[in-house]
Amino acid sequence: MKYFNNCRTAEELKKEYRRLAMKLHPDIVGGDGEEFKVMQNEFEKLFERLKNVHQNAKGETYTKTSETTTETPKEFIHIIDTLISLNGLEVEICGSWIWVSGNTKEHKEALKQLGFKFAYKKKAWYFHKDKFRKKSHEELTMDDIRDMFGSQKYKQQQEEEKKLPVMV
Repeated sequence: MKYFNNCRTAEELKKEYRRLAMKLHPDIVGGDGEEFKVMQNEFEKLFERLKNVHQNAKGETYTKTSETTTETPKEFIHIIDTLISLNGLEVEICGSWIWVSGNTKEHKEALKQLGFKFAYKKKAWYFHKDKFRKKSHEELTMDDIRDMFGSQKYKQQQEEEKKLPVMV
């Protein structure tokens, strides 16, 4: 493997895919279409092996055996590729969830088409493919979610800045 050698969980794999997509995507300055395709193929193969291996914020790894994820690598690739083309967004990967904040008003319809839902209290859009059942009635803040699942943030630059997206 050329790109994902150190990924041991689905979360690590997704975070690394997002980082590499921001670097290799052909629509990004300096991106390489052929290398991007090689990276995508490698992601798809590894995704199938790691889709049920997860890690919490404490770094503990566990395998989800009760229910397997229904998310496919192609769905994740499509979402990330689309988000890269939308300006002014802050994308955050928390576990198997994708959270989007920032300048989302102008991208509302695109986010809906991708399957994102708006969390009014958090003022952010979220995507999670599988069913989720909360175990308590306690309201979780974004900081609570980050503490439970870990987090990696990416901020899209505004169109007029014409720079590469920055990892935050």
